[in-house]
Amino acid sequence: MITKEALQFLADLIANNNTEWMHANKKRYENYKKDYHAFIASLLDEMKKLDPTLEPLEVKNCTFRINRDIRFSKDKSPYKTNMGAWFTQNKFKKNSPGYYIHFEKGNSFIAGGVWCPEPNELKLIRKEIEFFHDDLEAVISDKNFKSTFGDLDRDENNVLKKAPKDFDPNHPAIEFLKLKSYTVSQKIDDNLFTSNDFSKTIAQKLILMKPMNDFLRRALETEE
Repeated sequence: MITKEALQFLADLIANNNTEWMHANKKRYENYKKDYHAFIASLLDEMKKLDPTLEPLEVKNCTFRINRDIRFSKDKSPYKTNMGAWFTQNKFKKNSPGYYIHFEKGNSFIAGGVWCPEPNELKLIRKEIEFFHDDLEAVISDKNFKSTFGDLDRDENNVLKKAPKDFDPNHPAIEFLKLKSYTVSQKIDDNLFTSNDFSKTIAQKLILMKPMNDFLRRALETEE
């Protein structure tokens, strides 16, 4: 669970997103960081029981810096006001499939899969789908998976209008092949983060993504 003190720190940071306030509240930030890491450790322990590929991970592999990258952003606020954790199936590979947890007041969610893979990685995933789309379709059609996530995430920025180059536009899995990212997500209630059984509850939701992540990992680890 996330402590009330950590949530209050984030709430105060939203109202005071500047370096002067952060420097004046350094002690609070250090306490927040400890709570943040403890939150990740608790969830990581639960996930390791369910997905052995996560065993090599340590808390430091799953955290995000609080500083925002403002180089190309119109919003120059220096700090993130959300809390996230990323559990990847292969910490040595940049775009290895994984599980993501996001707390942001009014916009909390869980997600997973592979987001914006590099062109060569995207091709590997599409090749795997081209030849083994039945395996992916079995994952997507699973009753528990479908009731939780519905389908792979689709929006106008994530779907090609035409079949990707070198792929048959009449392929039975063309709607999968046209995707640019392979992810799923579900919004969750903010209050869940402060419940005593948060880690177990969320782990049971996240692990539903494992068959999808296993398929994507298989694709990315296949030699062309």
